[in-house]
Amino acid sequence: MFSVQQGQPTALANKNLRQRPRLGRAYMVLAAQTPYAGSQVWDSNFLPAHHQGVRILPGDNPIPNLQSSARSLTLHQLEQRMLRDANELHAKARPGDLDLRARMSSFRTALGMMQAAPEVLDTSRESTTTRELYGLKEGDQKSFAWQCLISRRLVERGVRVVELIHTGSNRNWDHHGDMAGHRRRALDVDHAVTGLIRDLKERGLLGETLVAITTEFGRTPWYNNIGGKGRNHFADAFCSLLLGAGVRGGMTYGETDEYGIKITADPVHVHDYHATILHLMGLDHTRVTYRYAGRDFRLTDVGGNVLHPCLV
Repeated sequence: MFSVQQGQPTALANKNLRQRPRLGRAYMVLAAQTPYAGSQVWDSNFLPAHHQGVRILPGDNPIPNLQSSARSLTLHQLEQRMLRDANELHAKARPGDLDLRARMSSFRTALGMMQAAPEVLDTSRESTTTRELYGLKEGDQKSFAWQCLISRRLVERGVRVVELIHTGSNRNWDHHGDMAGHRRRALDVDHAVTGLIRDLKERGLLGETLVAITTEFGRTPWYNNIGGKGRNHFADAFCSLLLGAGVRGGMTYGETDEYGIKITADPVHVHDYHATILHLMGLDHTRVTYRYAGRDFRLTDVGGNVLHPCLV
């Protein structure tokens, strides 16, 4: 259900759309703090703008402006229809402007959120047993445990991709000064992530939900300097995880030398990892392309191979 960017746990993908109230968006992001690169982390990049993720901010007001300013529901619906028709006429006259379509999509998303989000984000009806499973205390709406519980609720209601971001650009996993800081960060997520995986399994969701935990680099197997406690970035060898939806459990793939410096068997490129995720979501990474800036882009660039030994 996650990947990790800058050492931050992120993304959950659900392969099945369930008949629950719709939020009107396929990609939701839970981020209490702004990560490195800001909203670029969930940007649509070269895909059409309506693919951008929608951020949920943990706290008392996760999604601002959910209440309509219209005097009645009927009046609000009439205003929405008028706005939709006006926007449609405007967009038809400008077929090359994808931002207009993206803006119209954002209005539909907002309407879906106004109808469904208050119930989705209300965890008060969750049992004490479920809260304890995640390590979520009564009244807590800001912790990573809350994010994990909300991600399960989103998946149950048909959201295809949920991205969880543990920390921001400060006080994160980037421990150049002291690697012991990893212990504090790990304690923040360990209980909640374990609870999420168990909850998905107990509810019959893990078989159709892909959980991915990864990063764009690891840490050096050595300290920065003699007597130092921190470690720098290291891209030559690091670990990633996949579980759930079609992934073979109880195995490792790839090996390094005894120091964790060089890969000695079954190397996996980031494009291979992406190709495997796309395959498990029913997409052929060699065929799915988007035209951008004058050429067709594959989601794995010009590389990538599905890791079939890791699949059932």
